[in-house]
Amino acid sequence: MIRANFYSVALCVTVLGMLIAMPVFAQIQRPALIPEPREFESRENLSLAHGISLSTSTKDAEDSFTSDDLLAALKEQGIAHTAKGVHVYLLRDVSPAGKRALAGGKLSFDPQMQDEGYLLFTSKGSIYIVAHAAAGLFYGAQTAKQLISGSGESAVFQGCMIRDWPAMKYRGVHDDLSRGPVPTLEFQKKQIRTFAAYKMNVYSPYFEHTMQYASNPLPALPGGSMSKADAEALVEYAKQYHVTIVPEQEAFGHLHHMLILQQYAHLAEVPNGSVLAPGEAGSLQVIKDWFTELAAIFPGPFLHIGADETFELGQGKTADDVKQRGLGAVYVDFLTKIHTELEPLHRRLMFWGDVAMNDPAQVMRLPKDMVAVAWHYEPEEDFSKWLDPYTKAGMETWVAPGVNNWSRVYPNNNLALKNIQGFVAAGQKAGSTGVLNTIWNDDGEGLFVEDWYGILFGSAAGWQPGASDIAEFQKNYGKVFHGDATGDLDQAQIALMQAHLAFEKAGVEDAKDGLFWLDPWSAEGQATAAKIKPVLEEIRTDAERALTLIAQARQAGKLRESDAVDAVELGARRMDFLALKFQTAADIAETYQKLYQDQNDTEARKHISGSVRNLAGRSLDLREGYGYIRDLYKDAWLKENRPYWLDNVLAEYDLSMQLWIVRAEKLRAARQQWSSTHTLPSPELLGMTPVVSK
Repeated sequence: MIRANFYSVALCVTVLGMLIAMPVFAQIQRPALIPEPREFESRENLSLAHGISLSTSTKDAEDSFTSDDLLAALKEQGIAHTAKGVHVYLLRDVSPAGKRALAGGKLSFDPQMQDEGYLLFTSKGSIYIVAHAAAGLFYGAQTAKQLISGSGESAVFQGCMIRDWPAMKYRGVHDDLSRGPVPTLEFQKKQIRTFAAYKMNVYSPYFEHTMQYASNPLPALPGGSMSKADAEALVEYAKQYHVTIVPEQEAFGHLHHMLILQQYAHLAEVPNGSVLAPGEAGSLQVIKDWFTELAAIFPGPFLHIGADETFELGQGKTADDVKQRGLGAVYVDFLTKIHTELEPLHRRLMFWGDVAMNDPAQVMRLPKDMVAVAWHYEPEEDFSKWLDPYTKAGMETWVAPGVNNWSRVYPNNNLALKNIQGFVAAGQKAGSTGVLNTIWNDDGEGLFVEDWYGILFGSAAGWQPGASDIAEFQKNYGKVFHGDATGDLDQAQIALMQAHLAFEKAGVEDAKDGLFWLDPWSAEGQATAAKIKPVLEEIRTDAERALTLIAQARQAGKLRESDAVDAVELGARRMDFLALKFQTAADIAETYQKLYQDQNDTEARKHISGSVRNLAGRSLDLREGYGYIRDLYKDAWLKENRPYWLDNVLAEYDLSMQLWIVRAEKLRAARQQWSSTHTLPSPELLGMTPVVSK
């Protein structure tokens, strides 16, 4: 009896455990999707061994494009388009076939789903994608692509029922085209396709002096700017992918490259500065010229006038006015004048929110149809101070987090993911209608392909309601974006995040480009070396772990978005080399100093010639490291950008290579001196002091 009770209890516990575990199992079986849909229910999987057949409920050109786009993606996976295959129905909810499908599945299409929402479900061996609008049908097809695993005859479609729609109306990327990299039209088309695949619907190219204007042709350099023809071609291309292009032309600050030209010098707040003087009549005229041309090229509802970081305002021509009325009043007055000047264009003007937010009383005077784009790039517990001045004034807001790529050897995704997560969630709570995830190229070295990790998390954050789950994204990214079933690429990204944290632990912000170029024997280099020396091994371990994981992922099978994988590898190699440089430079200096001090020691003298020769070789190790990375960087640059500006970056590599070549020659000369005179030149003569001690 006792034995029977024991087994009865054990059985109950086992059954209970299975019941508890079932939801967990269902969650584990949920496929990796970016963005994640609002509602998901697993159903029986469908084999695509016999291919697919596909039909639409309308002859609409947009629906035909969605059909062709889906078929092209399936073809790339070796899935044939045949009459015997699983049938895919692309349906509008108001069509007879759409109504029958919804009724048969006992599914509803709610009002909030009208513009961009969709239903995707499997039933009786078929796949249904139902939407009210063309954009929703397109987004449903993009989700369908992610639900396919395998290829050819082994391809399987994850059976499911999905109801999905976006949390925010506008979801986009702001791309800096004014500080070095200027992408080719073909790469911009690639960007558009990728944005759309992950349900982003806004692309905002940023111009200071890199849009070609017929009215003001001088600032935009041929070969380093975007032409009207390319812009018009991109608009047409983006339209079919449901992406609106919102051009940003700086119209107040950040105009140094224009204002240093003699033709425009009189418009500057301060000589050779970056800010337009609001009191100069020509300032409004040139703004009107620019935006009249932009409005003719870009037909979307928005024009972005920038107007951020107007640091020089009040320091020159407006000094007396600012002193009398305050910075906020002068700033808001000029924005209001711009609004009045551009009103005939019938577009809504967007502006960066960083300046006006500091004077909430003045914000109340801004035209209510302007859109304030609040920007901030750090993780915060509370983002209200960036949004409240505008929401309280009754203005529409967008939020602009950042991918934290600027001036870094690889984006700092520790900052980026938390910043994006928190700011977008705060924006949703505050009623912001859009998210504009930002990319900046402050030092001109940024590669867009390094930024996809942060960009795709931004797409998830803008589409999904509330705070997006970082951990969930991190385990899905590699599989969804690269087709990596091993998880190695996800771990490689995390390894690079850990490398950034090692810098932070040492009291250095993170892996900046400046550290990559810094001479370790300079005064600044020695100060930095003292800080980061304790973490150099950790940094290299993390970076090399990333390189190993990338290699393993490549060996496991063909990866998608190979250029982006190359970019992660480049980031890891730069991170590893940065730490190696500081290690090597310290070893060379410390070893030589000891040789110099011991040169009269009988035993030590036996090894000096060989040791100095080895130190010359160590110097050339650094030349070789810069040279190899230079080649990788050049290849990556030319895959996405025009040649313009590239030489400015390659010159940094050449200069660094030359530095270590010269140092190797000095060490060879020191060895020759030893052979001739049995004396060594002082470390100071070789540029080795001061030296970080062990």
